[in-house]
Amino acid sequence: MTRSDDPNLIVGVEGAEDAGVYRIGESLALVETTDIITPLVDDPFNFGRIAAANALSDVYAMGGKPVTAMNLAFFPACSLPNSVLAAILAGGSDALKEAGACLVGGHTVEDQELKYGLAVTGLIDPARLVRNSTARPGDLLVLTKPLGTGIVSTAIKAEMISEALEAEAIRWMTQLNAAAAERMLAAGASAATDVTGFGFIGHACEMAVGANVTFRIELDQVPVFPGLEELILDGLIPAGCYRNRDHYSHLISGVVDDRLLPLFDPQTSGGLLIALPPNGAKEFLASSADAGAFAACIGVVEPHDGSFLDFY
Repeated sequence: MTRSDDPNLIVGVEGAEDAGVYRIGESLALVETTDIITPLVDDPFNFGRIAAANALSDVYAMGGKPVTAMNLAFFPACSLPNSVLAAILAGGSDALKEAGACLVGGHTVEDQELKYGLAVTGLIDPARLVRNSTARPGDLLVLTKPLGTGIVSTAIKAEMISEALEAEAIRWMTQLNAAAAERMLAAGASAATDVTGFGFIGHACEMAVGANVTFRIELDQVPVFPGLEELILDGLIPAGCYRNRDHYSHLISGVVDDRLLPLFDPQTSGGLLIALPPNGAKEFLASSADAGAFAACIGVVEPHDGSFLDFY
C-alpha cells in the first residue's frame, strides 16, 4: 500500500507500526486500529473480553488512551443462538468499560465462521508517541506477560488441558495493557509493541529491523506459561507457530532449536515488549512490582551485528 501524502498523517501504512496516528491539533492526535479474532475459549463472554482486550492493545502499545470503539461481529446465525452473540458483546463491553472507552456502534455480518473484534480510536499527544522502530543501543528489554496463549488455545480446543492452566491463560488474555502502558510512558520508553499473532520473535524482529539494531535475548529469562513444555511434547502446537518460524528464522542467531517454539507461538492479547533506557527499566520494574504487576527484563539492545535477534 502507498502512504497518503496528507501532512497530518504521523504514522501510516509504512513499516510495521501497531496503529495509525493522525494529527488533529498541535498536541493531539488520533490513534486508530482494528482487530478481529476467532474463538480461543469456549465461554462466549470470555471470548468477547479477550477479543476486545486484544484490539485495545495496539492503542496502548503506542502510548495512547482508547476513547471510542465499534463492534465488528461475524456470526453464524443458523448454527448458534443469539444468546451466544449477546454474551460475546457483553464481554467486549466489559473490557471497554474497564478501559474507559465508549462503545459508539458496530456492525454484524452473517458468516459461517464466528469472529469478533473492535475498531478502536484513541487519543495521544504526538510528543509522547511510542513507536516500535525507535529502540536504541543500551536499552533494556522488558516483557509484561508470559508467552504461550496460542499453544494453550490449541490445547483447549483439543480438550487436553488442565482447568488451572486454562483459567491462567484466560486471566492473562483478558488483562488490559492499560496500566503497563502508563508505567511505560512514565519511565520514558524508547520503543514498544504488543506481542500478538507474529509471536514474540516476529514482533521483536519488527522492532529490531525498524531500528536497525540487534536484540540480545537471554532465553531463560523469557517468561512462558507453566506446563507449556508438556503441551508441546503432546504436539499441541498451532500452525501459526510453524509459519512464524519459517518466516523469521533467518533473522535470528545463537540458540535456534525447539526451545524457541514458545517464542514463535502466535499470541492473542499478549503483553507489551518495551525498550527502556537502563534507569527507565529500573523504574518500570520497580513500579510494576509496587503495583503487583508482572514484568520481566529479558535482554538488551545492541548495535546491529548482522542478525536482528541473538538468543543465548
